[in-house]
Amino acid sequence: MDQESYHPHAFEDEIYAFWEDSGFFKPGQPEADPFCIIKPPPNVTGALHMGHALTDTIEDTIVRYKRMKGFDTLFIPGTDHAGIATQVVVERELAKEGQSKLDLGRERFLERVWTVKERHHNIIVKQMRKMGGSLDWSRECFTLDDHVKQAVKKVFVQLYKEGLIYRGERMISWCPKDETALSDLEVEQRETKGFMWRVKYMLEGDDSSYLPVETTRPETIFADTAVAVDPDDERYRRFVGKNVIVPIVGRAIPVIADSYVDSEFGSGALKVTPGHDFNDFDIGARHKLPIIQVIDAKGRMTEESGPEYKGQSVRECRKKFVAALDDAGLLESENPHVHFVGYSQRSGAVVEPRLSQQWFVATETLAKPALDAVKQESIRFIPKRWDKTYFEWMENIRDWCISRQLWWGHRIPAYFCNVCNHITVSEDDVKACEACKSIDVMQDQDVLDTWFSSALWPLVTLGWPEESADLKKFYPNQLMETGFDIIFFWVARMIMFGMKFGGDIPFKDVFFHAMVRDEKGQKMSKTKGNVVDPLELIQSHGADALRFTLASMAGQGRDVKLSKDRVEGYRNFMNKIWNAHRFLCLNTPGQLKEVPNFATLHPINQWMCLRVQHLATQMDKAFNAYQLSDACQMVYHFFWHEYCDWYLEFCKVLMNDPQTKDETSAVAYAVFRDGLKLLHPIAPFVTEKLFQALPNKDAEALIISSFPEAAKDVQDSSADQWVNGVQEIISAARRVRSMSGIPPGHKISICVDTQVINPEGWVPYITGLVRAKSVVFQKPETGVWLKAVCGTGTVYLDPEGTIDTQRELERLAKDISFIEKGRGSIERKLDNVGFTKNAPPEMVQKEHEKLAELTSKLQSLHEIKGTLEQLL
Repeated sequence: MDQESYHPHAFEDEIYAFWEDSGFFKPGQPEADPFCIIKPPPNVTGALHMGHALTDTIEDTIVRYKRMKGFDTLFIPGTDHAGIATQVVVERELAKEGQSKLDLGRERFLERVWTVKERHHNIIVKQMRKMGGSLDWSRECFTLDDHVKQAVKKVFVQLYKEGLIYRGERMISWCPKDETALSDLEVEQRETKGFMWRVKYMLEGDDSSYLPVETTRPETIFADTAVAVDPDDERYRRFVGKNVIVPIVGRAIPVIADSYVDSEFGSGALKVTPGHDFNDFDIGARHKLPIIQVIDAKGRMTEESGPEYKGQSVRECRKKFVAALDDAGLLESENPHVHFVGYSQRSGAVVEPRLSQQWFVATETLAKPALDAVKQESIRFIPKRWDKTYFEWMENIRDWCISRQLWWGHRIPAYFCNVCNHITVSEDDVKACEACKSIDVMQDQDVLDTWFSSALWPLVTLGWPEESADLKKFYPNQLMETGFDIIFFWVARMIMFGMKFGGDIPFKDVFFHAMVRDEKGQKMSKTKGNVVDPLELIQSHGADALRFTLASMAGQGRDVKLSKDRVEGYRNFMNKIWNAHRFLCLNTPGQLKEVPNFATLHPINQWMCLRVQHLATQMDKAFNAYQLSDACQMVYHFFWHEYCDWYLEFCKVLMNDPQTKDETSAVAYAVFRDGLKLLHPIAPFVTEKLFQALPNKDAEALIISSFPEAAKDVQDSSADQWVNGVQEIISAARRVRSMSGIPPGHKISICVDTQVINPEGWVPYITGLVRAKSVVFQKPETGVWLKAVCGTGTVYLDPEGTIDTQRELERLAKDISFIEKGRGSIERKLDNVGFTKNAPPEMVQKEHEKLAELTSKLQSLHEIKGTLEQLL
């Protein structure tokens, strides 16, 4: 291989082009079982963030694993038009130019949005490629593609004809900043500091009697049409049936009894404002109250509030009106009050409950089969705890407001007749009213909620509504991987629409990943300045290091705490594997022989074959359970510790022996090749690059090679015990050498007291890996020896003439003092009942483990100190 050092940016683009040009991303095994993941479509509003990088990593890892296991895999890319989010981006651009969408008009504005979409789409696609996603780009989909538009129309029309889509005047959540309706899920409830005002509603015809009414929204008093009290509240029973006067306004409204009122909350008297509150709207419907709206679509006060307040913002009106109440002697009290207020997730504006003509999906009929699918485990949620969240929402589901007052998106296929007011709903463009045949018709100006088209994603990406070959083979998908925060926005709606229009569940497993946070566990945000750009990390450390970092921390249910140091550490891991390949190139013959029969191999070569086959079995289990963090931990331990730290060191001895040289070269390469295969799903670039350079590669490309299988005929072997024994002896000897300060270059005499039969085969490995000048298998009879006990026996090292005894004793005394302080600190912490009782159990356990480790180390240092003192 021409590249000596590991520089990922030098080959990653080349490797990706090789995969794509070779057609490896396309399904190509028609007889094999299907495995399909439809990529959650990122919004075309800008660059991808670290959460997308996590999604890319998890999905592509599973797809690559399944491809190597022989499945006919399909991984489909796509992007979402993201109605509100994208329109807001473009409107902000226009505002900087001193323009608005109204200046351009709908057609020119949409042309501008498409230009922005293309720009952002190209950035997103570049990032997906940089992450190594093995996506079939020939099947890429966009939620405003022509066939998706047709599918959306088909669904809308069918639901409308079945009475499951209807248009009605209902109370909805309204964003005054974006001037559009919001679904319940797009409203974020935040705890907000405000005030509770107690206002006097004077009894009509009686200036001495009044009802004390408490409110957090005095600006809506203009729209009050009743005051409600608990029918069992004796305090106010005499008021029921009479009228009170709306403060300042002077209008008489009835006092009604309604069981919704909580007599113990506030004053027990509730102002009823059907035009500006969801609960008040329901009360108003029960009592047939009139509806008044005093806040318009822009969040400004209307004529109904009077000329003094018309045109003011809610905040301006509130301040001015409270002062007027106080001046009139109608304000009884004003107290600080913390309550929950709805905010738009997109714009951050305070949401206004507003009565509006909107389109709705009647969800109850659709929700029942979708609920049963998860309850009966036809669809499996991972982690399973998300079942409960899903059940609670689906069992209390409300009708879905699907119309948005935007220009960018799927325009609602409904046409209003200006002659007879009939609404014609059709998949085709309507030229005349279906009722009166008038040509004076106009299409609804609104578009559909983004999630309406997204709910069809598993279907439209496979060609629906056409009965395509992809749809027949790959629907339902095997896996949907997404964030838990859109379980209602997206997952539930995909299940509802998939079962309704696809005739089956849309996917079998749903894996919910956690959130990527910074190394301190804080949410990443631009305001905090802790956002990490995936492309920057790829440029500096390579895609494999970033992928491995994200996968290693993607334990089910745990947030990912990302640090650049962690990414750098895994870049070192990739470099370690690169250097292992360099070692093989420099120390093995050009022509490899076949790996001999297992039974004839040297125990160390047997052990290495066993370890990689055991790893294959465990990696299989981890990938199938979506336990990527476990898979990373296992393959990391194998490559770094078992293969590089131990086996390659053993190879230096084995390859110098003519009897084991050829078999060791063959085994070293065979195991390395299988190790690359096991690592490939997580770190595809470096593994493919090294695989292509192997003299024993067994496929055109690693991406389409077979995942290693555990060979059943090599499981019964004493090789593990043989190698573990010599490893324990070497580790014990190395530990004592290091702790006692014996210089690395000094060769030492070693004695080993062990009950193992015929341990003489260990001698060359102990000699080479511990730098021993002699190894004897007996307990020393005379002299002062450093000692270390391990599971295999006791190791003795002769320190005579290798160290400055006095200086080492002084160093040991400092080390002992330092460790004793550390141990004392932990003991005090564990003696603190407040800590052991209140700290998380895993934290307490970690402190116990640290204490045990320090105690063991302290004991070893004291033993070494005692031995060295005998040398003085």
